[in-house]
Order: sequence, then structure tokens, then C-alpha cells
Amino acid sequence: MADGITLVDAQELQDLMMNKFIAAGLKKEHAEETARHLTYADACGIHSHGTVRVAYYAERIAKGGVNLDPQITFEKTGTSTGVVHGDNGMGQYVCNRGLDYAIEMAKDTGLAAVGVEKTGHSGMLSYYVKRAAEEDLVALAMCQSDPMVVPFGGSENYFGTNPIAFSAPRSSGEALVFDMATTVQAWGKVLDARSKDRAIPDTWAVDGDGNPTTNPHAVRGLLPIAGPKGYGLMMLVDVMAGSMLGLPFGKHVSSMYADLTQKRNLGQFYILMDPKKFTDLEAFKERVQQMTEELHQMPPAKGFDQVYLPGERSQIRRKKAMANGIEVATEIYDYLKSDTVHFDKYDGQGAFAE
Repeated sequence: MADGITLVDAQELQDLMMNKFIAAGLKKEHAEETARHLTYADACGIHSHGTVRVAYYAERIAKGGVNLDPQITFEKTGTSTGVVHGDNGMGQYVCNRGLDYAIEMAKDTGLAAVGVEKTGHSGMLSYYVKRAAEEDLVALAMCQSDPMVVPFGGSENYFGTNPIAFSAPRSSGEALVFDMATTVQAWGKVLDARSKDRAIPDTWAVDGDGNPTTNPHAVRGLLPIAGPKGYGLMMLVDVMAGSMLGLPFGKHVSSMYADLTQKRNLGQFYILMDPKKFTDLEAFKERVQQMTEELHQMPPAKGFDQVYLPGERSQIRRKKAMANGIEVATEIYDYLKSDTVHFDKYDGQGAFAE
């Protein structure tokens, strides 16, 4: 492997992370779900949402920024609507429980619009929509994040990276799954570049003077995808997963790193649909399958080996990693094997702390 990278067995990696969260104070069930989620992210090659988050999570757990015994409840507000009250539990655990309610409702009524209010950072959205597709549902998911994006035409951060994910089942192979930040890249990608001391493209972010930067350590604001279009999408997410759930919005969303003793009060939103309510299920899955095959058969452009589906390369990486080992920064792997729980690394320093 390249210098500074270690290959780790998936089960070993999950167990190491779970034990770190338990040592910080998290219940085993909550720790196991969080570790499973982060292992999935690293296996997909989305290292921004994997082990790079463990030290931060452990520190927040240990300092009281996560409710260790959340009373998670579901409030049905209409035939196909509801709100999950997350009580500021661990984000991956709370949002996975919230998805359970949404799946049940979508199977019952054909549609579920379910908000999850007062949760922590929930990780990689594709994890959730993939689960919904495996239940033969079409899914949309979106969530808030803290303000670290310069709006189009602006000079200060206002919205978060505010990701959106989509999934649909197909007749063979893995579900169609697409997950994107509304910024050119997620903040976690910058964290990953920092952990490996690698430069970033100058299209990702700006420094403290508002100028494009390739130095991940100099980043003070991220850029929206496609200018005003990404700006509009992140606003949409903020309204759906924030204001509509009675939560803080925009620049008022809590910082991930500034005060780890405080609960996050974040929001996530699911829209799940049962294709059987619109068409024949198997015919629908066959149409999605035909679309994917036609895309695969399309002649690739110069410099490309083939046309991939959105998110497909992550699926390919995950299969390989689960069989051969997951790439982890050696520094992080050493931390996972150590007795250290947290470092007092983030408190009061804000999103852009080293």
C-alpha cells in the first residue's frame, strides 16, 4: 500500500470503531450501528464519512454532545406523514431508526414523508436510501449540516453542504443509489485530504480571503456545485430538513466542531414511495434495469473506460474492499488500536480547526 495507508479487514475495522465509541460512553447497540455505517462509507471509498470521523465522534460522545440514552419516538401527523423525535441521540442510530418508521409507513400507504428532528451528524445518506431500495421502495433523503459554504455571489459562509440522496430498485444487481453534497465536495473530503496531507483541486473551496485554494489546511469556505444551481439545492434541503421541522436554519445551524458539550439539534428528511402504487413493480424494476444496461453499453468518451451509473464506482470499490481489506490512514488505524478515547482536539475551534 501507499505510505501512510493500511489495509484493514472490514469486521476488524467495525469492531475497533465500535469499541472506541463504547469506551467514550455510547451504548453497544448505538455504537455498533454507528461503526457499521462508518465501515460501509470507508469500504465505498468515501473516506470523508468513515474512520476520519471517529476521534471527533468519540470526543463529542465523551463530552456530552450526544444523548447516551435518547428516548426516540414517532409522531404520526397524517396518513403518510410523521416526525421522528431523535432526542439528540447518535445520528447514525437515530436516523436508521427513523428510516424504519418511514419504510413501514411507505409500505402501508404507498408514500412516507418523514422528518427526523434533533439528531446528531448522520453520516452517509446513501446508506439509508440503499436500505429503502432493498425493500423495493424509491427513496429520497436529505439532511442539514453546519454553515461552511459561501453562497453564490456571497463572501461569507451561510448554508451547509446539505446533501441529497436517491435510490431505486432494479431487477438484477445492486439498487440504483446516488448520493451527493450540494457543494463541489463534502467537508469530509477536505478532512480526508488533511489526514493524508494531500492537495485538493482549486475548484473545491476558498481560503480566508475568498480565493480558491489547493491547501486543505487553508480552507475557510466550500463552494456550491454549478454556482446558483447548487446554492438553490442547498437552500431546498435546509427548508425541508430544518425550517419545516422547527429546527435552526442556515447560519443558525450548530457547528460540528465548535462546542462538543452541546447537542446538535440537526434534521433529516425522508420521502419514500412504493412503485406498486404507480405501476407494476416488476415492470418498473425491469425499466430501471434496461436504463442501466443501455448506459453501460454506451460508447465511452475519450479518457473513460465506460459509462458508469452515478454511485456505481462506490459499489465496485465496496465489493473489492469487503473482500480484500479497507484502506485506512495508518495514523487513524493506530489511534483505533490505542487506548486513547479523545484528544481535546476540537472544542471551541470551529469547523476549520486543524
